[in-house]
Amino acid sequence: MPQSYLEQVCEKDQIVNPLFNFLGVEVVKITTDRAILRLPVKPELLQGGGIAAGGILATLLDETMAHAVLAGNEPGDHTTTVDISVSYFRPVNKHADLVCEARVTKRGKRVVFAKAVVRNDGHEAARATASFLII
Repeated sequence: MPQSYLEQVCEKDQIVNPLFNFLGVEVVKITTDRAILRLPVKPELLQGGGIAAGGILATLLDETMAHAVLAGNEPGDHTTTVDISVSYFRPVNKHADLVCEARVTKRGKRVVFAKAVVRNDGHEAARATASFLII
């Protein structure tokens, strides 16, 4: 599944990841143990104070790390997030263009560790670490 899915999710009009379509996430690059995703912030992703909701950034971080993990998995292996820790550094306003880059930091037989950073105009907005279970 991973290779076929990864090829399809990189296509411009992909249909294999409904969450990406809903949020507006675009795949920039996915290679073994690395991923870069882009999210143009649209008004629907803002909370009442006019900034992007923290959960949106957490989702972008999680999805980018998960795709980095998937890109290094063996055929037939699936991935699920076990733990995630997110730190926020600056607010993200409407019309921001978020770029999230993730990489695997350690790959075990059953658990994989990753880290990611989301940037807006080159400035770090948030970062995360997570562990993923191979199932």
